[in-house]
This record gives sequence, C-alpha cells and structure tokens, in this order.
Amino acid sequence: MPLLEDLLHKSIPELREIFLERRRRVPRGLLEALESDNRNGAHQLAKQIRKRYRSNRSEGQRLHTLLRFEIELWAQGYSLVAGVDEAGMAPLAGPVVAGAVILPQNYKLRGLNDSKKILDHERREELALQIKQDAVCWAVGFAEVEEIDRINIYHAGLLAMQRALLGLSCLPNFVLVDARKIPQCPVPQRGIIHGDALSATIAAASIIAKTTRDAHMLELDALYAGYGFASHKGYPTPEHCRTLKELGALPIHRRSFGRVREVLGLDPIQNELFEEPVPAPEAAAVASA
Repeated sequence: MPLLEDLLHKSIPELREIFLERRRRVPRGLLEALESDNRNGAHQLAKQIRKRYRSNRSEGQRLHTLLRFEIELWAQGYSLVAGVDEAGMAPLAGPVVAGAVILPQNYKLRGLNDSKKILDHERREELALQIKQDAVCWAVGFAEVEEIDRINIYHAGLLAMQRALLGLSCLPNFVLVDARKIPQCPVPQRGIIHGDALSATIAAASIIAKTTRDAHMLELDALYAGYGFASHKGYPTPEHCRTLKELGALPIHRRSFGRVREVLGLDPIQNELFEEPVPAPEAAAVASA
C-alpha cells in the first residue's frame, strides 16, 4: 500500500477505484485527510468509505449470527456439522434436488444466505462455486419424477436429502436440516424451521441444491424446446401452465401434481401426503466432492 502522502496526491476517481471498487484496506489517517480536504468529491468519498465500514460490520454480525447453531455444536465437540436442504418441491416438472455440505469451522462467506433470498442467479452461481471450493466436502442427491409420482413429493424430498447426505465423502458428526428430519440418518440431527435463513450450513446446502437443479433444468430445456424450462425451471408460472395446456405433458412432468393430471384428463389424487415410508436410497444419483 502506498504511503498516505502518495495517496493524497491521487485523484478522487483513483482513490474511489482503490478503496470502494477494489475494497482495499484504508490506511490510518486517510479518512481524516479526506474529510479535511477542500474538495467536495473528497468529502463524498469519505462518506462512502464510512458507509462501507458500516456495511462490513453489519454483514460480519449477520454472518456470525448465521453460525449460532454451528457454534453451539462445535463447542459440544461436533467438529463436522453438515447442513442439508432441498430445492424443487413446488415445480410441475423435473426432479427434486438436495444439497449437503460441511463447512470449515467459523466459515464466513459474504452474501451467504437462503438461496431464495438471492435473486441474482449469477450471484448464486458465484456463491455455489466458492462454497464448493471452500467446503470440507459437499454432495447432491436427486429424486426423479418417477419417484416423486410413486412415493409423493414430500417423501421424494426426504429421499433426495438422504442421498445427498450419504454422498458426502466424510461422515458428519451432526446434521442440521431445513424444517424436517431425515429418515435413517446415521448421526444425530436437528430440524430447524426456516433453517435455510438461520443456519450457515443449511444456507450453503440450499445454494448448492438450487444451482444444481437450475443447471439440470437448463439441460432439460435443450431436450424439450418450446416449454421454457430455462426461464421458469418447471415452476407453475402462468407461462408454464399455458404451455402445458397447449403442448401437453412431457415425461418429465409430475403426474401426481393436480395441474398436470388435469391436462392429462386424470382424476385428482386423494392420498394422504405423509403415509408412505421412504425407500432405501441405494439407487442414488449423487455427485460430490
């Protein structure tokens, strides 16, 4: 880092590029010097840097709070805490996908959050890539459309989570799960309502699940042109419902879902949602690292 006097000879745009765009560490005395500078641009830059400080502190506090469940478990001796979450329960087409991840202790990634709160898909992809690079290990598990129709979507979601958990290359000591509990889980677990917004490991798992499923739906879009899977990812948007009625159901449409059954002229399914047992996950479609 240049000396303070050298920095003060730079133009305001140069300083803005260094300390706001490149987010370099601000040397002692620079803020005070900018605030005493007679240039209006210097005063504005000082305000923006102080705003950056406040934002960094706020984000640091948020990320620390996001680790509260993990910190408690690490203190109890559970060194490998896994988070598990799924994506794709509501769509009319495509599989349900679950992610499982074990993060390093005290891991903080700026922007880490419930995948549903990250609206920019490019940002989700960036976070997913960073999580995969940094994680102790991670895995995904699929439950296919045929399984969804056979055992219902609730149990298919559990099956995908089983497969993701069993796909991890190292066995966790404890598992945090979004809202539910995984059947036949080999280690202690805890279901946390809204866990993808309250736990860092579950949030990371939700991002991996979401980005994996979105990528899979892009592949299906290439196979089934005209249905718009690249944009709606199989969710029951007005566009998807209109196309489904106009073009008919595909093999990847979930025949246990009411809107698909209506298009096919089938009666609604009245089965109790939670009555079927979850099958063993031996036929898992799993990717991991």
